[in-house]
Amino acid sequence: MTGSTASGTMPSGRLRLRLEARDQPGLLTHLAVSLLLLVAALLLAGVVMTVAGGNPLDVYRSMFGAGFGSKWGLNDTLVKMVPLTLASLGVALAFRMKMWNIGAEGQLLMGALAASGIALFAVPPDMPQWLALVLMAAAGAAGGAVWGIVPGWLRAQFGVNEIISTLMLNYVALSIVQFFVYGPWGERGFGLTPMFERNTWLPRLTEYADQWSALRGLTLHLGILAVPVAIVFLAILLNRTKFGFEIAMVGDNPDAARYAGVRLRRTMIIVMALSGALAGLAGMNEVSGVVHRLLEHISPGYGYTAIIVAWLGRFNPLAVAVVAFLFGGLIVGADEIQSAGISSLLQGVILFVMVSGNLLIRYRIRLREPETLA
Repeated sequence: MTGSTASGTMPSGRLRLRLEARDQPGLLTHLAVSLLLLVAALLLAGVVMTVAGGNPLDVYRSMFGAGFGSKWGLNDTLVKMVPLTLASLGVALAFRMKMWNIGAEGQLLMGALAASGIALFAVPPDMPQWLALVLMAAAGAAGGAVWGIVPGWLRAQFGVNEIISTLMLNYVALSIVQFFVYGPWGERGFGLTPMFERNTWLPRLTEYADQWSALRGLTLHLGILAVPVAIVFLAILLNRTKFGFEIAMVGDNPDAARYAGVRLRRTMIIVMALSGALAGLAGMNEVSGVVHRLLEHISPGYGYTAIIVAWLGRFNPLAVAVVAFLFGGLIVGADEIQSAGISSLLQGVILFVMVSGNLLIRYRIRLREPETLA
């Protein structure tokens, strides 16, 4: 008995989602979408607060007023902005080359440690203030750079994943700081060093109140001048130099960069050193301009927040500074309502929404029909 088989097609699978690249959107599109995503993030965080029994409108009103609603609030926001901007610029530089530096927190701590060592043991009380500050800044940058070179060299030489190495080095840096503040540099076991000599302090605006009375009581220090200098430096480096072009080439296509003669290993190490140096300067600003000593918890997590700020600023130096200013106000507002959890919640939700939205900016979702078999 012979049988016949019906001709036709049989599906070989289910409908599948496929990502299709969009045309490169313009700057205005990016700005408009980013604004909409920020509003969506605030709404989503508000829903979470409501479920938890809070009133998001009251929370946002209090936070905005604390961070931006007065001269004193703006002063505190700018104080937070300084280390956050410097650390974020360092992260953004590494991210430009797709070196995922998650270690700004550790690099900041090592910069603070190195600057503190200079202030405690290498600066006599009669040294000119400008020279003491220059030495501390150089030490802070060097401390952060060393902590950036280590994962950069491991990646360049052995292909070690820099996400893992930079993250782990954060905890190593914290342990080193704890050893010194509770050990040889500690003051009676309280987790801090003795106060630095006055000539190692970054001047505060209130010190100029005799000339300008409006500055009286303002604790913003002159370390803020490092922010525009760092922005201009990075803008020139990335957009006007051969090395900046090489960074872009390596980030876009490492194989093509190697074929064009770019020394990948050297470029990776230098970029990670510069990234760490900027974070180290952030640490120096904290010990010299804010607390005038080294503390166990000298950073409230600036290095981790810097990852969010750099991403939201799309690795553009000026945009990074603007986002850092907004996040500085967010931190001040969270301190005002005495809820660090609110700040962490907002940062996490904003990052999640922005990253998800960025994916939709770059790609459109398509349904792929299942393949058929004849």
